[in-house]
Amino acid sequence: MQKVLVGGCFNKIHEGHIYFLKEARKLGDYLVVVLAHDANNKKPYAIPAKQRKKNMEKTKLADKVVIGDKRDMLKVVRKEKPNIVALGYDQTLSRNMSRKLKEMKVKIVRIKRYSSYKTKKLMPISFTKH
Repeated sequence: MQKVLVGGCFNKIHEGHIYFLKEARKLGDYLVVVLAHDANNKKPYAIPAKQRKKNMEKTKLADKVVIGDKRDMLKVVRKEKPNIVALGYDQTLSRNMSRKLKEMKVKIVRIKRYSSYKTKKLMPISFTKH
C-alpha cells in the first residue's frame, strides 16, 4: 500500500485545496492529511484545529485526518510512515526536514498550482495585524 501524507492549515477549504488533495490521492492508495497545530497556525483568519478537522473530514477526500504536534513536525510522519509526502506549490521544507524525510526513505512530490486560489483572497473580511 502506498501511503501519501499532506499537511497544511486548511483554514478555509477552497477549490485549490480540493485540487491539491485529489492530486495527492492519485499518488497512492491511502491519504493522510495533517492539519497544523493551533500553535503553528499563525494566519490572522485561523480556525481552531478541531473545527478544521471536522471540515476536512466532511470533504471525504482523506482516509485519515490528524492534528499535527505542537513542536515536532515529524512526529506524525514517524507514526504514519508514509511513502510519499506531497507538497503544495507554495509549501517549503527546511533543509533539515528534507534530509530527515530522505533518511526515512520518504519521497517528496510537489503538486502543481491550480488556478490562482489563495485562502486570504477568499476571506470575506479584511484583517489587520495587532
